Amino acid sequence: MTFQISGVDWTILGLYFAFILGIGIYLRKFTATGEDFFLAGRRNSSWVAGLAFLSANMGALELMGMTGNTYQYGIYVAHFYWIGAIPAMLFLAIYMMPFYYSSRIHSIPGYLRLRFDEKTRVLNAIAFAIMTLLVSGINLYAMALVLRTFLGWNWDLSMWTAAGTVAVYVALGGLLSAIFTEIIQFFLIWFGLLLIPILGLVEIGGWSEIVTRLPESMGALWSTSGNAADNGMRVTWAGIVLGLGFVLSFGYWTTDFLVVQRAFSSRDLRSARMTPIIASFFKMALPFIVILAGLIAWVLAQDPTSGFALLTEGGQERYDSALPLLIARYYPQGLIGLGVTALLAGFMAGQAGNISAFNTVWTYDIYRSVINKKASDAHYLWMGRAATVGGIFISVMTAYWAKSFPSIMDYMQAIFSWVNAPLFATMLLGMFVVWITPHAAFWGLVVGMLSSFGMFLAVKFDWMPAHLITLSDTASAMAANFWRAWWAWLITFVLTIVISIFTKPKAREKLVGLVKGLTEVPGSGHLPLYRRPAFMAIVSLAIAVFLNILFW
Repeated sequence: MTFQISGVDWTILGLYFAFILGIGIYLRKFTATGEDFFLAGRRNSSWVAGLAFLSANMGALELMGMTGNTYQYGIYVAHFYWIGAIPAMLFLAIYMMPFYYSSRIHSIPGYLRLRFDEKTRVLNAIAFAIMTLLVSGINLYAMALVLRTFLGWNWDLSMWTAAGTVAVYVALGGLLSAIFTEIIQFFLIWFGLLLIPILGLVEIGGWSEIVTRLPESMGALWSTSGNAADNGMRVTWAGIVLGLGFVLSFGYWTTDFLVVQRAFSSRDLRSARMTPIIASFFKMALPFIVILAGLIAWVLAQDPTSGFALLTEGGQERYDSALPLLIARYYPQGLIGLGVTALLAGFMAGQAGNISAFNTVWTYDIYRSVINKKASDAHYLWMGRAATVGGIFISVMTAYWAKSFPSIMDYMQAIFSWVNAPLFATMLLGMFVVWITPHAAFWGLVVGMLSSFGMFLAVKFDWMPAHLITLSDTASAMAANFWRAWWAWLITFVLTIVISIFTKPKAREKLVGLVKGLTEVPGSGHLPLYRRPAFMAIVSLAIAVFLNILFW
């Protein structure tokens, strides 16, 4: 299925691609050193870093993935925002950012080297690099789906066009280029997609009419969480709180270098701490676009007179096609170009974030650490650009794998449960417990990742019944992701503590600036309330609690 787009739409799309490439070419002269290329020179304000922080997260997962997941599971998907993001973002800002920023590291694996040892750093760097390329494929697949839906291009042409554009502007300008385009894309996404829920509400007859048509299993956040069979996601409140709200959420927002890298680009510690706090306010508002759009798509699909139906391929519904189809339904010719550009902007923001994080981790934590330890800064700058091109090429390969999943959210959360969940246990213990040892961190992380991936394979190939993991007879793929993440975290946490008891810790003087109690955090009592990270974090948390109660 393809849609007619006008000359105005083509012009908007063409101008967008030309502008993005122009930014990369222009910013190349500002990336003369490794610090410039990988950390944007550490000179961004909290607002610049904050918008880039969220924009890097607003890729295919955030837009098409969440809309498609809402079509599949209902309003329950809002848990990914109001409990599955906000508390972790605020924890990163208040408690973890001082350790990250004060150590002047280039990446999360860099912190692991300082806190533990080189082998733990390399292990995490390799795992993160693989995870990033798998996730990067999602953005390419989603961009290709949009180009294929609206322009009628085949999969190959769509994917390589999207990949080539991102490769050029990130390779030229590095993180600085990615951040500039992410800020532009942030506003494009909001202005380009805000019309969808508005026009959908008008067509259906308002929010109350949507709620009336939704089954009870899709229309509430917490009231149906007591029994897994009562909600569309087939997961209880325990799975939501432990698996999503604690492990997956904290594992992503506090240890995933894709988003944390933006905070590292801030000009001082206060700006770095404010970065995720500023982003949290916009994160809370996103469900009013993507969740509402998914509910509108579901209601329309149930009405035989609406003429709305998801795309299918190989007899399988593509849940992720809901958002592009809503754009095609509501936007007239001349405005479709804006909607498609907004989608592409989101995907390119996520793709640029993944690739800029990958080239940093590859260059500093794998190439310089293991392969070539004594090269010049200019050589590492060249390697960063080469890694960008190589990462894009591999991402195209992983995009074809992402295409085989009916929902990209199921794919994403599975990946996070393999890597981020056990890593969060390691980071939490490392930052807050002085006597956790390097050997314990390494082996705890190894066993945690292997156990998570092993549980995934065991359920996928029916070697083990899923209810042994989910503690419920009825469970969705997403519920299995939540519970698998919890068990992987718990295994890593307990094993790391046990091994630490029998192995030698690092000297305390080597942990100054890396562990709570040995790190001095500058106070902010002299600043106005609205500029204090702790106060603004309390405001953000209060709003999140209110939203959970409102949609209970």
